[in-house]
Amino acid sequence: MSTPLTTLAPSGTARGGVVVIQEAFGVTDHIVDVCRRFADAGWVATAPHLFHRQDKQIHDYTDMDSAMASIGALAADEVDADVDAAFSELAERGFEPTQSAIVGFCMGGSVTFHTAVRRQVGAAATFYGGGITKGRFGYPAMLSVADALQTPWHGFFGDLDKGIPVEEVEQLRTTATSSPVSTDITRYAAGEHGFHCNDRPAVYNADAAADAWNKTLEWFDAHVAR
Repeated sequence: MSTPLTTLAPSGTARGGVVVIQEAFGVTDHIVDVCRRFADAGWVATAPHLFHRQDKQIHDYTDMDSAMASIGALAADEVDADVDAAFSELAERGFEPTQSAIVGFCMGGSVTFHTAVRRQVGAAATFYGGGITKGRFGYPAMLSVADALQTPWHGFFGDLDKGIPVEEVEQLRTTATSSPVSTDITRYAAGEHGFHCNDRPAVYNADAAADAWNKTLEWFDAHVAR
């Protein structure tokens, strides 16, 4: 089963390629907009649809039960295949792994982290990805593999995130520094889970979102080969 991809490209010469990994709600309008923002910044962005094996691929932000059911049906090996399909799309467009990056939000942040452990690409950025002390989707706990990161990784977390304690974030920061690549973590005192999603007014934080976005572009520009 081939992986459906939503891909957007800049009008001119691209700086590189970015794989964008969805939130728990699917490849929503917000995730497509993230791809558009990357394209506007000069990157080819492609988002694999991780729920494509399921009957329902997009969930309303108010329907957490449905979203959690879809997350529960994910398997790490299938997710990895979808991520690899997205990188293959970028390769077909002329971007080597070192010329490509990956970013993910919520569950996609977890996938991004484990991709950075599994693969050597230019750079990776995780927005509020859970599973630090307990594995998800068949992946191990982040802490157990953080010292094996192969890709420069930057994590963004909110101190008000009810599902990701600050103590765990700081443990991850410490363990990740023992990996052979550059790592960083930025925390936002007023950030909740989902602070980057402007389609969710209850959790959106404009200042944190703008800062994390700019830092992501800077991280990618610093580490992705030209």
